[in-house]
Amino acid sequence: MTPPPPPPPPPPPPLGRSRRKDAPVLAPALDDTELVAATDALAHGRWTHVRTLLAETGEDWDLRGHRLAVLGRCSGGAAWARDWQLAEPESGDAATLLAVATVQRALRGKNSVQAADDACRTAARMLPHDPTPWLGVLILARSTGTVDEREHAFDQIRARHPDHHHAHHLMTACLAEHQEGEQDDPLHQVYDFAAWAAEQAPADSPLAVLPVVAHAERYRVLAAAGLEPADPAASGHWATRRARQVMKAAFDWWLEWEGEEHPRGKVDLNFLAHAKFHEGRMAEAAALFHRIGPYVTPAPWAYTGRDAKKAFKAARDTAFRST
Repeated sequence: MTPPPPPPPPPPPPLGRSRRKDAPVLAPALDDTELVAATDALAHGRWTHVRTLLAETGEDWDLRGHRLAVLGRCSGGAAWARDWQLAEPESGDAATLLAVATVQRALRGKNSVQAADDACRTAARMLPHDPTPWLGVLILARSTGTVDEREHAFDQIRARHPDHHHAHHLMTACLAEHQEGEQDDPLHQVYDFAAWAAEQAPADSPLAVLPVVAHAERYRVLAAAGLEPADPAASGHWATRRARQVMKAAFDWWLEWEGEEHPRGKVDLNFLAHAKFHEGRMAEAAALFHRIGPYVTPAPWAYTGRDAKKAFKAARDTAFRST
């Protein structure tokens, strides 16, 4: 007698039911597991793990910038970087880690801005071809510097790596904050900047998504000025012709290239999912949320003072239920 066939496996949970492993997380390292391990090691004073990680990173400038920016935020990072310098005074990596860590301390009011700027320029002299010390200058100038100082730092970064991802995002945020009048200007300089950056970058560059970032940054500024609703769902900012054009171009780029290997790719996907959700394109938003997984980024979900994880989860659940 032939035994009955085994029962079919249970169906997967509905898309609208979030599984625990997909609970949103705010992780500065994103999906870089090696960076997570190095950050934990640095927090316990094991700077040799960071030395190995940076040696393996090499001259992948976007990856190096991402890793050092995250390591610089590590508790006690500046102190451990000084210990590394004492052991290896000629190490440009140690100097750069100290620079970005000192920048973070200055932004928290625990170091002077001048000390942070000096540390970045010391690292830049030790590693003249590395854009990362200048990234530290730009991060600092983003909050404390003048327009000229920000532009100079950005130019120094582009001279070393023309398609630097983080630097372009920082400049987009800075340019978006120029506001004249009581409405958005369709010819605003940030839109021109983002379009120019996307056009001059190689075809596979994630800077193709920068016009979407510019659109979100303008919403942040307009909402803060009371010119757009604080709730992006109540705004028509994503329904304009310009918005639809840039979102379609960016989504088409993602379908062709994906950019999954880029160290800050999850940042772009969060901006694009946010835009597609507020455009009302739920199937496209759902596809992006699947690729993002749990890695929510504060920008743009936290804009207008919202809780990033709650806003992300609510949008993701809605997109999944709609498909």
